[in-house]
Amino acid sequence: MSERPLTERIDAAGGFVDGGRYEEMGGYVAARQAVTSMTPQEVCGLVKDANLRGRGGAGFPTGVKWGFVPDVPGRKYLVCNADEMEPGTFKDRYLMENDPHLLVEGMIIAAYAIGADRAYVFLRGEYHESYRALTAAIGEAHANGCLGESVFGTTYALELAVHRSGGRYICGEETALLNALEGKRAQPRTKPPFPPASGAWGRPTIVNNVETLCNVPAIIRRGAEWYQSLGLGEDSGTKIYGVSGRVKRPGLWELPMGTPIREIIEQHAGGMCDGYRLRGLLPGGASTDFLVEEHLDLAMEYGAIQAAGSRMGTGTMILMDDHVCPVDMARNLQHFFAQESCGFCTPCREGLPWVEQLLLDIEEGRGTAEDLELLDHNAAFIGAPGNTFCLHATGAIEPLMSALKYFREDFEAHIREHGCPYRSGPGSAAEADDGAN
Repeated sequence: MSERPLTERIDAAGGFVDGGRYEEMGGYVAARQAVTSMTPQEVCGLVKDANLRGRGGAGFPTGVKWGFVPDVPGRKYLVCNADEMEPGTFKDRYLMENDPHLLVEGMIIAAYAIGADRAYVFLRGEYHESYRALTAAIGEAHANGCLGESVFGTTYALELAVHRSGGRYICGEETALLNALEGKRAQPRTKPPFPPASGAWGRPTIVNNVETLCNVPAIIRRGAEWYQSLGLGEDSGTKIYGVSGRVKRPGLWELPMGTPIREIIEQHAGGMCDGYRLRGLLPGGASTDFLVEEHLDLAMEYGAIQAAGSRMGTGTMILMDDHVCPVDMARNLQHFFAQESCGFCTPCREGLPWVEQLLLDIEEGRGTAEDLELLDHNAAFIGAPGNTFCLHATGAIEPLMSALKYFREDFEAHIREHGCPYRSGPGSAAEADDGAN
């Protein structure tokens, strides 16, 4: 059996997979099996046994999350988070543009498992190709009886629609996403209640990531034990890993969960470009802590990366080479997170722009030793969980705190030399911006 349940169909088809080719290659077999011959509880149990963990960044067990939905009458919702605003992350777009029916099928199974009769894809507004592919796939699924008032000829009904987001990073927080879906300001909600009990329009709601839902059909079709066997360590299945930065072959690869970082960079991404040396990497997008050369042999799985002081996040690495200024890269990231704050709480609304200004002062030669102390103090305060309403500021501060840990000599050199040592060569602010965004 293939060990690439997500991208095997894309490669076999040689591009966009329409409804006809999708069904010819085994599409909707799993959804039909789930809806016509399994109970919702059996579907939840199978996904739980497979140990599928959320691929959006948090890694929460998917089957466990589905089990939180109460058995109450009335409408329930399934929402797919396809906003993908994390800098350096582009895996969900690849899936939606090339195999949209895989996401539709995964959503049919997930909606059936939780008893939802309404489902939405909350899509990043700039993803125009994804929108066209998904709307076409949903239309084909309706025409073929996979959606609508009688799914696969049963009494189960499901309507699925695409909601185009206004495009704010804060919508990665699921309650902010639900507020935006309802037409409100994208601002996180107080919890509890949590979305499985009271989500969209006050009804039970599950929010899952694109890649998470795309894993579900293979689990139903081939079983929990098969899915578990794909992983190399504690985590099950495959993962779409990505690399951006100065490597010879930047891109995405579906690999077993637990593939070592070194293998992803050197074998699949082709290693660093000639004349460049790796200094550090953000393992799962811009809101994760830096890892350095000593971490290259770590397995890319949740536990191993967390034990090293970072998070696997989305599994899409941003590489920083020896021509990029760590101070300016940290400044660029803080600029992004300061812009994307919802503005609700003071440490995030006021603190992140102030941290950005301190970094700009250091980068442009106005920094002092006291500024480093201020950065240490405020990063520790702003980044501490519980000091802000949601975890936006915590994620924003992670790359800064780790940059201060691993590249402190660069910060000190800026202050000592009254400017950026990288300014005379590669590694300018523009190049740092390109590497992060």
